[in-house]
Amino acid sequence: MDRNLIMAIVLSMGVLFAWDFLVLGPQREAQEAERRAAQAEQAEQTVQTESSGVDTSDALTGALSDQAENISIDEALAKSPGRVPIRTGTVEGSINLRGARVDDLKLLQYHEEVDQRSPVIRLLNPAETEHAHYIQQGWAVGNDTGAQAFWEAPAGAVLTPSTPITLTRVEGDLAFEKTISIDDKYMFTVTQTVTNSGAGDRLVRAYADVTQRNIPEDFRNFMILHEGPLGVIGTKLYERKYKKLAKNKNKAVEEEGVGGWIGITNKNWLAAVVPAQDQEIEAHLTNNSKTSIPVFKAFYVTPAETLAPGQSLTKTSYMFGGPKDVDLLQSYEAQPDDGGLGVYDFDKAVDWGHLFFLTRPIFYTLDFFGDLTGNYGIAILILTLIIKLILFPLANKGYESMSKMKKLQPEIKKLQERYSDDKMKMQQEMMALYKKEKMNPMAGCFPILLQMPIFYALYKTLFVTIELRHQPFLYIEDLSAPDPTTMFNLFGLLPYDPTALPLIGAVLGIGILPIMMGVAMWFQFKLNPPPADPVQAQIFAFMPFVFVFIFAPFAAGLVLYWFWNTFLSIFQQWYIMKRNGVTVEWGERFKLPSWLKKDAAGDAK
Repeated sequence: MDRNLIMAIVLSMGVLFAWDFLVLGPQREAQEAERRAAQAEQAEQTVQTESSGVDTSDALTGALSDQAENISIDEALAKSPGRVPIRTGTVEGSINLRGARVDDLKLLQYHEEVDQRSPVIRLLNPAETEHAHYIQQGWAVGNDTGAQAFWEAPAGAVLTPSTPITLTRVEGDLAFEKTISIDDKYMFTVTQTVTNSGAGDRLVRAYADVTQRNIPEDFRNFMILHEGPLGVIGTKLYERKYKKLAKNKNKAVEEEGVGGWIGITNKNWLAAVVPAQDQEIEAHLTNNSKTSIPVFKAFYVTPAETLAPGQSLTKTSYMFGGPKDVDLLQSYEAQPDDGGLGVYDFDKAVDWGHLFFLTRPIFYTLDFFGDLTGNYGIAILILTLIIKLILFPLANKGYESMSKMKKLQPEIKKLQERYSDDKMKMQQEMMALYKKEKMNPMAGCFPILLQMPIFYALYKTLFVTIELRHQPFLYIEDLSAPDPTTMFNLFGLLPYDPTALPLIGAVLGIGILPIMMGVAMWFQFKLNPPPADPVQAQIFAFMPFVFVFIFAPFAAGLVLYWFWNTFLSIFQQWYIMKRNGVTVEWGERFKLPSWLKKDAAGDAK
């Protein structure tokens, strides 16, 4: 092996190890130290928040008034003065009669790990826990929202799709009634009534709130993904990331609109409140904490209404707690006549990004073929074929140009030898040669350039949608996670996990799929004309090896796409080169099919 290439390999590995030791390692330690410091401060402090009228909502602050306890989920559930169980085929949990909060919710059809024996996903947690996350709705009378008020429920009440529950309470001369039902999926319907039995007028406003105390434990701060408060207020989407609101409360959102929805989202899960779609609301996405421990809130209030003596007022709204499954979200977007609720742009809870005109079609194609074939790995292979067909004419022109470029290599080499001491003259002569042969040396880059936005859109689609989560393909258990095998334990034959090693473990997860992709890239690079500069040529020869390490931590579904796309491109480019009479060094060892051989011979003439 060439000495410079060996040096390049050694230096590259050195850079990878140094990066892990000097940059990634300290970052991990700093993040862990920050988390421990936050927990220590949290144990000493009581979360203090303001209540400035209905806008900041006492329901949001009062529910967190006893946070100094910072107790476990089981302790918080046991401490509650009363709870109404929730039981459906999709969720399980309970409603806290203190404030009528939905603060205990598990998603029964989703597990933390691929192993179905692993715990199911817990979406909502009681207010007394470190990572409190709950949904609450009610009436605000002045500054009193009844966030800590105790509600009464019928004895033995259980909320199921077939048995709604009715909660009641009386506060002075106001009587409150709340009927809660749930469908067989993840949407709660809340019909709440307030009746004035007093002698004077009362001013009331309906509110709904989603609260998240602290940044979630599994938060990774991905730049490609939105996590935090968000909502469609009226017809416009608003988003605020956890980190942005935690650092700068002035980034809060306060907007008015009609209908829509607001909530707090993590990578795959959403907790949201939905007003009636003809209801005028004032919506907020905020961090209301007075300490370093953030308390994120997404809430809305309706305009104040006067309740005359003897008058009742009823409003219906909704609460959602579940996965960001696109089909599910769009089912709630459908109009009531079609079995939905008419929730405007509910599927924007999925972060489609600025390239939504690519990410959405890619997702719909994957989802269609995934449902059709029953396997999302096969769906990715079919999607790749469709993309290749769409780009076929443009890619062909690019490969034609690369073929001509490779055919000119002997002429280019002569120019390099003739003008080795005059780089300017050599460039001028090469440009003249290109002009004479009517070719654009940059045209060969088109196939790669065309792939870049599609590659990014597919990467984002695989990352932000839940549909590929825990989907298997061949030996891969989860297409949304990296290839689980590694060459450094002979792909599982040796009984140890090299990725667990300190410092270097992060670069040792080189599985079967990244290696296959690297081999395919090497073959494709051999088809391309080599760079004129010998140093650049060595760098390009080394690139497939580098890309193996770059792609190893990517989702297996993405690496599958790139491998299959490269594999198909090799044969497309090989065939075009044969048609143009270009000698393919490695290709001569393989036999063309007779129909291709006849076609190639005819075109070469």
